[in-house]
Amino acid sequence: MGGWGGKNHHFWRGWGVKIMAKSKTIFVCQNCGVESAKWIGRCPSCKEWNTYHEEIITPAASREAAFVINQEKRKPELLDNIKADEHGRQKTGISELDRILGGGIVGGSLILLGGEPGVGKSTLALQLALALKGKKILYVSGEESEEQISLRAQRMKSSNSQCYILSETELEPILTHAENIKPGLIIIDSIQTISTGMLESSAGSVSQVRECAAQLLKYSKITGIPVFLIGHITKDGTLAGPKVLEHIVDVVLYFEGDNNYVYRILRSVKNRFGATSEIGIFEMVETGLREVDNPSEMFINQHDEALSGISIAATVDGLRPFLIETQALVSSAVYGTPQRSSTGFDIRRLNMLLAVLEKRAGFRLGVKDVFLNLAGGIKVNDPAIDLAIISSVLSSNLDIPIGREICFSGETGLSGEIRPVSRIEQRIREASKMGFTKIYISKYHRNVSAKGLNIEVIPVAKIENLVRSLFS
Repeated sequence: MGGWGGKNHHFWRGWGVKIMAKSKTIFVCQNCGVESAKWIGRCPSCKEWNTYHEEIITPAASREAAFVINQEKRKPELLDNIKADEHGRQKTGISELDRILGGGIVGGSLILLGGEPGVGKSTLALQLALALKGKKILYVSGEESEEQISLRAQRMKSSNSQCYILSETELEPILTHAENIKPGLIIIDSIQTISTGMLESSAGSVSQVRECAAQLLKYSKITGIPVFLIGHITKDGTLAGPKVLEHIVDVVLYFEGDNNYVYRILRSVKNRFGATSEIGIFEMVETGLREVDNPSEMFINQHDEALSGISIAATVDGLRPFLIETQALVSSAVYGTPQRSSTGFDIRRLNMLLAVLEKRAGFRLGVKDVFLNLAGGIKVNDPAIDLAIISSVLSSNLDIPIGREICFSGETGLSGEIRPVSRIEQRIREASKMGFTKIYISKYHRNVSAKGLNIEVIPVAKIENLVRSLFS
């Protein structure tokens, strides 16, 4: 078992005989999982219309008889007597994934990976299966055949002689094969396609997803085998089949990215075994997902000549600093009503920054179109990007280029002041490493040191100071 398996491998034995018990009918919201005794047009929890569907629920007594668990009865243990191996994490062979998980996969953990269709969830899961050399892997696909998975593995130009592929949608046979193979990791692609015979509802329903996840969690905790689940997301960007899924699993990862761009971000929103402040960055290439070790080089375009409307922001996502290019275009509103468009940045915050520029700095932007784009298709929520966005907008409005050796890091307040941001020294070091010689930051930072770095730190207190320093 390579350190992951538990001492008790006899998990499910003979699938038992179901005790016939009276079933009941309930209505379940397919968006958030809230149950109701009768049909409701609008869900009182998530406020969505026509999401309630009828499901038949098998009583608990029948479900308990479906599987027989042969395990020693557990008893309470003193905390001081429980031995836990902090170094028992298994490296995945994918450094960006290890970074997110806190150093590797913990034995007996249940990991959920969510993302939009086509973003690369199955590709990442298969790369994980192929990267774990010397350990048995059970890859269960409810969406693709064995031949399709084999073709995808050939495109990745990688192999693992201990990787078992199973095309199955029933939970009971999956656990039977897992008990026979005794793998070091189980990958389920996806949890929405798996169903159990204990429930009469269709696969993908809230009841099925919840029950299958709960059974896999129980199996993982008893045997010590980690389980990697892939989950779909709904139209509003949350994990499909219930929010309860996030409460069941140990780790929740989101795979983000635009299909029109090649970059993908792996973000942790829940981790019982590590921090949720790390991100992993991948590039989608022909052979699969390639890890991006230095994201700053990817998000800064090299221009042959100085162009107006372009500035560089020193941002931090989680604990990882990187530089990103912001592009702005300001032009006269030809069609009467000024347009506001933003890619990768919150449009409401852009409108706020434009209002601050008009009120506090005297720039008449209310009658002009403003378009904003963050290079690489990445979405940034770091408020420290405000200073770079304002500089890009002013540069385009005045048609004056900003020097390519300058970058920015600061948050803008409603009164026009430049506010300090977190981890400023990390940002300064990253800018210096990338060859920038000047960085504009808030004047209100205390004890900021750029000693030993080939970069000049320029503090500014208000937008007016920034305008005078850049464009005078």
